Amino acid sequence: MLTIDNTSRVAARVYDDASTVRGVEKRVLIGPKDGAPRFVMRHFRLTKGGHSPHHAHPWEHEVYILAGRGTVRFSGGSRPVGPGDFVYVPPMDEHEFANAADAPLEFLCVVPTEGDDG
Repeated sequence: MLTIDNTSRVAARVYDDASTVRGVEKRVLIGPKDGAPRFVMRHFRLTKGGHSPHHAHPWEHEVYILAGRGTVRFSGGSRPVGPGDFVYVPPMDEHEFANAADAPLEFLCVVPTEGDDG
C-alpha cells in the first residue's frame, strides 16, 4: 500500500551519550512498518555540536544533505558537506557525520533494513 506522510508527524529518537554520539535526532520515515521489505529511509537532524559515532558496519549508506553545513569523517580523511551534496558510504568504511555550524545539519539516509535499529 502506498504511504504518504510528513516528517513533522514522525516522532524523533534522540541519541546523545555526551561522548560517542551527541545531539542526534533520527526519524524513520519509511521502513518495515510501511511494508518496505529491503530499505529504510531515515531523516537525521544534528544540533549545534552534534555528531554521529565514528563507526563501521557491514551495510552501505546513501546520504543526501538537505540543510546546514557539516563534515563527513572517513578512513581517508574528512570532507565538508552542505545542501545538495550526497554521500555514499561503502560497507565497512569508518565514518562519522558532524555538524559544523550553528544551524542544524539535516540529511536523509537510506540503509538496508538490517542497518536500522528501529
